Amino acid sequence: MAISRRLLLSLFLLRAFSSLPAQAAARGASHPSGTSGNYGSFLRNLLQDNPMITEELVRGYMSNSELEIAVHAIGSRCPNISRIYSIGKSVNGVALWVIEISDKPGQKEAEPAFKYVGNVHGDEPVGREVLIKLANWLCDNYLKDPLATLIVKNMHLHILPTMNPDGFALRRRGNANNVDLNRDFPDQFFPNNDEINYRQPETRAIMNWVKQEHFTASASLHGGALVANYPWDGSRDQSKQYYGCPDDKTFRYMASVYSQSHYNMSLSKEFKGGITNGAFWYPIYGGMQDWNYIHGGCFELTLEISDVKWPKAAELPVIWEHNRMSMLNLAASLVKTGVHGRIFAADTGHPIPGSLTIKGIGSEIRASRTYGDYHRMLAPGENYKVIASMEGFRTKATRIVVEEKAVSLDFILDRDGANGLIRNDLGCPCDDDKLFHVQGARLELYLFVLLIIIALYVLFKRKTTSKFTIHRHSPKRPIAV
Repeated sequence: MAISRRLLLSLFLLRAFSSLPAQAAARGASHPSGTSGNYGSFLRNLLQDNPMITEELVRGYMSNSELEIAVHAIGSRCPNISRIYSIGKSVNGVALWVIEISDKPGQKEAEPAFKYVGNVHGDEPVGREVLIKLANWLCDNYLKDPLATLIVKNMHLHILPTMNPDGFALRRRGNANNVDLNRDFPDQFFPNNDEINYRQPETRAIMNWVKQEHFTASASLHGGALVANYPWDGSRDQSKQYYGCPDDKTFRYMASVYSQSHYNMSLSKEFKGGITNGAFWYPIYGGMQDWNYIHGGCFELTLEISDVKWPKAAELPVIWEHNRMSMLNLAASLVKTGVHGRIFAADTGHPIPGSLTIKGIGSEIRASRTYGDYHRMLAPGENYKVIASMEGFRTKATRIVVEEKAVSLDFILDRDGANGLIRNDLGCPCDDDKLFHVQGARLELYLFVLLIIIALYVLFKRKTTSKFTIHRHSPKRPIAV
């Protein structure tokens, strides 16, 4: 029965994909993320294997064994900020090596985690090359370049240069079983695609990885276009239309960070601003991007970083330079914006793995079990009602304004029946729905900060009584209760 359902799904998807160019030609409507009239022929080239991958074209690209050597060389050269580990093996037994970059690699910290995944499709090898260059650049520029230092010190960056080493070796889109790995994930619109026994080993490796590492955001690198693609990748009625996810505004912001930092992606004549909603471009089902967001709370983009799927190796240095700042800025956006904090139990002071939601946005992220830390991507320039909850505890909510800098916000949850308050990083008790800006020390500094405030208040009163003029420096992000 499972096999027949799988077969029916495959036939449906094949029919859907074959009809997409005709749909695109029939739909000339424009949208803020719109595409050009050459969509049909462009899509056919994007989805098909490239029959022109010659020995000459492959020359200059790292083989799978050379890539493995390059990965381990980074670990040997920069052991203080890197860790090499494998998340599994491909169909043909090739290890899927990951480079973790952090000032404390391999250690659990109350910091966000980001991942880059390359070579999802075997015939799109640019990602594997530029990701090795990214890891080497961070290794070379840590403590020299401010952006490199920011990334290494404040987050854990995980780099998987190739998800599909077998497809690369075979010079085709699919893996060794000729399965398109970006159609192999469980899909929200097709529950029949949830048969775990039919997942490819590369797909299962990614799924287990996401569950283990608690990623905040990620991006996969592809070739054949120049655009930053964001969810949803498909629509409920399988039609080509703009189909935004609950965090559409945040995803548009993230995609724009990449596009605007790129050499020329934002200048695209095909995609306005160099970004596009996946379902509006061409719907796919079983994609990795949507699965990450739904099941991992991980905000993933699909980045098409080269107009040509398999460009000449001589072009790789230029492609790297065109994408370098985009890759760095997208990763750094994890700590530069959004809301970050920890959730504690009021009675014990211990961190708890609570949930965080934003009013009006139907998605949820969970705090980590180790430190109770959460990291939530949010578009700047907006105010949000942030809600923290945990089974057995009273739900707490407060309002924040996210500007160009990240907001730091801790929650202290009282057990059911208790009466308590949310406290921010400065230890300020705040009633629900109060609007404030938060920045400051961690919770453990609460008593110290409180004593300083009392001392300053006493000093202020004395000087006022003596009619002296007082000049005080306002904090960079004052609390406005």
